[in-house]
Amino acid sequence: MSENIIKLDGLVPDRLAPKTRKIVLQDFCLPVDIGFHDFEVGNPQRLYVTVEVWVDEASFAAEDDAAAAWNYDFLRTEIARLAGGRRFNLQETFVREIYDLVAARRGVTALRVSSRKPDIYPDCAGVGVDLASF
Repeated sequence: MSENIIKLDGLVPDRLAPKTRKIVLQDFCLPVDIGFHDFEVGNPQRLYVTVEVWVDEASFAAEDDAAAAWNYDFLRTEIARLAGGRRFNLQETFVREIYDLVAARRGVTALRVSSRKPDIYPDCAGVGVDLASF
């Protein structure tokens, strides 16, 4: 069946050609032993993590082939590994570790990592930090 697929080239005007390509892991919710207050230590809290990774054209799949894709399963797996690997006093430290891990990957041209604790204040959706390359 795939041999009957017609590939259309040249239909997108140059002015509409993609300028950026972004992979997103949004609001990954996981328990993290985080915080410096006595009541936080040893009591994992919900933490939402969002990672936005802009990649170069070569790292963004042009064909419908998993082998050509930037591996976003890596984001989820490695963030979960970091979260379970040790305790953190600060969201800043946790986010910095995620940032460094992702920034070292092939094809990354820009990056934003954010986290937020949703259960700190009853009148806020969350408190958190954001780290970006721009």
